[in-house]
Amino acid sequence: MDTTPAAEAPRFSADCPSRPILDQVADKWSMMAMQVLEEPTRFNEIKRQLDGVTQRVLTQTLRRLERNGLIRRRVLATSPVGVEYSLTPLGESFRGPFICLHKWTIEHSGEVVAAQQEYDERTSAR
Repeated sequence: MDTTPAAEAPRFSADCPSRPILDQVADKWSMMAMQVLEEPTRFNEIKRQLDGVTQRVLTQTLRRLERNGLIRRRVLATSPVGVEYSLTPLGESFRGPFICLHKWTIEHSGEVVAAQQEYDERTSAR
């Protein structure tokens, strides 16, 4: 029996099932890739829309999203063979919370930049 007082217990234990999910959804490339997937999209088109992502990182990101059930990968019978990605119903259900988070970042980006500049000025004087 755990006798650790609630105030001292870890809020997120190491084996908490939410931790890998939070890790995935907090990843910038995951969020941006899911935003691009408003409709089924091929790999190279996703890559073109995510300025700065490498092929390796995008591949890893898409695999993790697929493994977590947020996107679906479909091989297209074309020549050469193509691959298309789309959101699953689970991935679609995440769009609402993500859109709220994205909207917040846009609305408050000026405040964040100002806070960063203030912090940098304050700490560089030390």
